Amino acid sequence: MTEGTGAESAQDIFDWTTAQRVLADAASMADDGEIYLEDARAESFVWDDGRLRQASYNARRGFGLRVVSGGMAGYGHSTSLEREAIQRAADAAVIARSGRTGSPDVALIRGRPLYRDVDPLAAPEFSAKTRLLEQIDSYLRNADPQVVQATIHLSGERRAISILRPDGERLDDARPLVTIGISVVVERAGRRETGSCSMGGREPYARFIARERWKDMADEALRIARVNLDAVPAPVGEMDVVLGPGWPGVLIHEAVGHGLEGDFNRKGASVFAGRIGEQVAAPGVTIVDDGTFENRRGSLSFDDEGTRTRRNVLIEDGILVGYMQDRMNARLMGVSPTGNGRRQSYAHAPMPRMTNTFMEAGAYDPREILKQLKRGIYAANFGGGQVDITNGKFVFRCTEAYLVEDGAIKTPIAGATVIGDGPRAMRNVLMVGNDLQMDAGVGTCGKAGQNVPTGVGQPTLYIKGLTVGGQQ
Repeated sequence: MTEGTGAESAQDIFDWTTAQRVLADAASMADDGEIYLEDARAESFVWDDGRLRQASYNARRGFGLRVVSGGMAGYGHSTSLEREAIQRAADAAVIARSGRTGSPDVALIRGRPLYRDVDPLAAPEFSAKTRLLEQIDSYLRNADPQVVQATIHLSGERRAISILRPDGERLDDARPLVTIGISVVVERAGRRETGSCSMGGREPYARFIARERWKDMADEALRIARVNLDAVPAPVGEMDVVLGPGWPGVLIHEAVGHGLEGDFNRKGASVFAGRIGEQVAAPGVTIVDDGTFENRRGSLSFDDEGTRTRRNVLIEDGILVGYMQDRMNARLMGVSPTGNGRRQSYAHAPMPRMTNTFMEAGAYDPREILKQLKRGIYAANFGGGQVDITNGKFVFRCTEAYLVEDGAIKTPIAGATVIGDGPRAMRNVLMVGNDLQMDAGVGTCGKAGQNVPTGVGQPTLYIKGLTVGGQQ
């Protein structure tokens, strides 16, 4: 358990009068600044190999004070909430106070609270959670004698945050987050394969731990594992690929979304830098970042600077129309912030980050899309991936994929990777399905050492000429 936890919340203990005075002084000769106060509680359970392997609880609280001048930011943070700590943080942050740049300041935009009274840790009690994990394990083992291992994890968090601006305005929010994941290993004739299914969101446990819901998840994990037992080595070479709806949108997140974050474009590091108004994707491709969906993993009442989240169209009908911005980059680029200033915790300064990023639905029936694929692969689900934002080159591992011949799904394939670059892949989108799905609520995005929860989504997509790596 971390320092400074107790019955009273950090918001009750914090000396807001002193904080306002210190912040106003620190930011008086700067463009911007804020205090970000956080009081978070989190729990996690892991069931593995037929028993409870881990049960943990963590509570943390602290604040960060930032001062911004031009493109410089000074930041001080502390787990102590005493007056002296506030002043020491300000003394560290004013290193960036070098006068105003003359650029117009960005007004705070207050957002509506989405989650204020939701506390996932309030119920159910500890014993009920452990019984649930045991029930899922028993269900999996009874459902299929090929099951040799089952791992179930359950986690919940409630994070209360407050943002104080130099003018005295204060915003408060409470952000819940839960996740449940099931992974199963099956064995047949000495061959072992894995299947998994996870989901989560910003709401209480109840919907995710209902019996009908976790049974569906367990059945899906088993289905994928059984499919992989029958998989043959993936082919290699350049071929057309159809991506399934939902989680495969992680390709858009990685290969396109990061390249549309404001800081990379202001610095000219992104392949999309300086290309507003240009055709960067095929007609019919519209990519959006939207942090306003209630209960979605990437959604927030307002971002970590206090700017209301909103629907931001990034690429519209193939044309690049905007970037995702925090306050500092928006000011330096002469545009408005978009509600994308995010940070991992009070110990981190904000930067432009995605919320829920997805491609909008098109006009094609998914069955018609598959019929057009003469020989290629259908990638139903992805695992890990990586991307270079300077050129958009990506590599993604398929966790469920199939060979397609003459428009029909044939045998499952193992070991497939999809390789390409984001801009070229978006230009080579031939068909966009009408079946937009968001992911199940399990995404976490890493950038500059910070991890934040995000959402992804897409409809079924037909992309021409991707490189498929495999085992043949």
